[in-house]
Amino acid sequence: MSKKQITLRMIADHEYESVNATGNNVQIDMYPETEKQHQSPMELLLSALAGCSAVDAVQMMKKKRKGVTDFKIKAEGTRSEGIPSFYESIHLHFILTSPDATQKEFEKVVTLAVEKYCSVASSLKSEIIHTAEVIRPI
Repeated sequence: MSKKQITLRMIADHEYESVNATGNNVQIDMYPETEKQHQSPMELLLSALAGCSAVDAVQMMKKKRKGVTDFKIKAEGTRSEGIPSFYESIHLHFILTSPDATQKEFEKVVTLAVEKYCSVASSLKSEIIHTAEVIRPI
């Protein structure tokens, strides 16, 4: 069993900095949208889920010797009303630009990435919906 540790420090009333054991940092803020400079904790959760899934999906496509010209994930979370306002569902839309990948094989990779390999997804109780799209490079 491995452990991860971060230290979170308040910078200002609605602003924080998280630093991991190797000194990498992430800025977090809870300012209104008009004043926002960094992601909120809930946006960071979406980023962590997308990042974890992306690493696994891209790695699997490359293992299949498929070209990856571009790759992105659009993540959207639907939050509950009230407090706590947790994610009731999350939709991850995976978009792969590849000269040789098929829709079917990419969908299989996405399913494995989200449902089997992504540690962040395994840590969440929310329903996570995922879709996949392959685009041919121009």
